[in-house]
Amino acid sequence: MDLLSIKQRFGIIGNSILLDRAIDIARQVAATDITVLITGESGTGKEFFPKIIHQLSPRKHGPYIAVNCGAIPEGTIDSELFGHEKGSFTGAHEARKGYFEVVDGGTIFLDEIAELPLGTQVRLLRVLESGEFIRVGSSKVLKTNVRVVAATNVIIPDAIANGKFRQDLYYRLSTVPVFMPALRERKEDIYLLFRKFASDAAEKYRMPSIQLDEEAQRILINYRWPGNIRQLKNLTEQISIIEKSRTINAETLLKYLPQGQINELPVLYKGEDSAKFNERDLLYKVLFDMKKDMNDLKQLVMNLMQNEHDLSDNLGESNHLIKRLYRDFEEIKDPSAPIIVQPQDKGFHVSEPIQEPEEVEESLSLEKKEIDFIRRALTKHDGKRKDAAKELGISERTLYRKIKEYDIA
Repeated sequence: MDLLSIKQRFGIIGNSILLDRAIDIARQVAATDITVLITGESGTGKEFFPKIIHQLSPRKHGPYIAVNCGAIPEGTIDSELFGHEKGSFTGAHEARKGYFEVVDGGTIFLDEIAELPLGTQVRLLRVLESGEFIRVGSSKVLKTNVRVVAATNVIIPDAIANGKFRQDLYYRLSTVPVFMPALRERKEDIYLLFRKFASDAAEKYRMPSIQLDEEAQRILINYRWPGNIRQLKNLTEQISIIEKSRTINAETLLKYLPQGQINELPVLYKGEDSAKFNERDLLYKVLFDMKKDMNDLKQLVMNLMQNEHDLSDNLGESNHLIKRLYRDFEEIKDPSAPIIVQPQDKGFHVSEPIQEPEEVEESLSLEKKEIDFIRRALTKHDGKRKDAAKELGISERTLYRKIKEYDIA
């Protein structure tokens, strides 16, 4: 079965490479009896993968059960998993089969596996290694043939270091690891999921589906979503029920995002707490953009120096990069220039400084740019041509030819 068919069958939405990789691993391992450990943050949809593995495996006609290990009290979890004999503890009025006995020949999904007590972890390790277990209050060894798929949102190596998880059990569980990416790592899937949840809410509550305007879409996609898909679904349903307008703008969407996490958006905006606004974030962004432009220009010049015949074809591109660098420099050369954050019709953005830089006439000669780069490199390295050539990204022989060609003293 291909990836598209699997997504359609199990209702998985998304085109992320990381998501496709996780599904592909689950598909490949399904035909075996290998133990699988699914990791990822809470709310990412890890519960889909044991179903995929079971339904695509030879055990698909056998029983399947999902057990939330964190929801079972520590005093009864051994009984739930492995069963107990009559009278083995207070309230045990009759013998009872555990999940590993009931699901013999099928698949058991142990969700939140890191929540298991250490004693239960020892029992589970024995099941994984030999298929043997003992009911609580019994001395009789029983056998089971169960495929185990586990999941956790805990970083297990940290739990091992803290003495809360057995290292040998971890290695036995993670024969094949499957990583489910967080929603912020699947930005291309966020709006697709929103539309699906909006459509489901509209059908469930018999109302028109909500839509997002362009700025609201941008905010939705760039938000970090600490609660992942679960948070996105709840927010979509909440907006669908409360808002009367079926077109949601940025201002409305921001009201539903947790205020303590708004600063995780890439674009800062002016609100009631604008006094806390930190201008360093804006300066960092300008510096990063300027660094990228400088690297692009440097690479272009190096390519031109090695391919002289392409000078005319790349003239426009080089000048475009130079203008971008000039614009970036103008944004940061005056630290006292005011940076104003103000609302606009479609959300919020950082405005340009009040004083616009004057347009200056630039030299369009690439030859002059080459000469300038060569002279600066030679000056920086005290005339050492080998070091200068390395700095420029060209061979020493090419540098020598350029020096002679341009008559650089």
